[in-house]
Amino acid sequence: MEHKRAPRNFGHLAHPTHQAQGTNPSCGDKIAVELELDGDQIKAIAFSGQACAICMASSSMMTEAIKGRDVQLAKELQQHFRGVLTGEIDPDDVEIGKLVALAAVRRYPSRIKCALLGWHALMHAIAGQAGTATTETANSGE
Repeated sequence: MEHKRAPRNFGHLAHPTHQAQGTNPSCGDKIAVELELDGDQIKAIAFSGQACAICMASSSMMTEAIKGRDVQLAKELQQHFRGVLTGEIDPDDVEIGKLVALAAVRRYPSRIKCALLGWHALMHAIAGQAGTATTETANSGE
């Protein structure tokens, strides 16, 4: 769990254009995601918070996967990753890059929310939604 010990893009952006909070009431994880968007491109991303190893690793890997990418690609990646974790999509059927390392989380249903929390916050930030994203509300990234 290299991403837990040394999370990538952990901290704050100087001038975020979008941001959102995320909480997982089941285990107490709290994550904040900050974005700097330039049109539809994710120019910079950072996250912060206190969370379990799975949540921290997933959020760190998420930032690496989408930094410098298009918002639409980030939404598609979120949908594919969620599908892999929930068992709706076979990991061999989609390209999710290094995130495939977290596919084993699907065997532990109570931990799926941990792996998805950063992604919930990301989708809220992209959508410009006020308030806090939780793992208790569905967010398909659409």
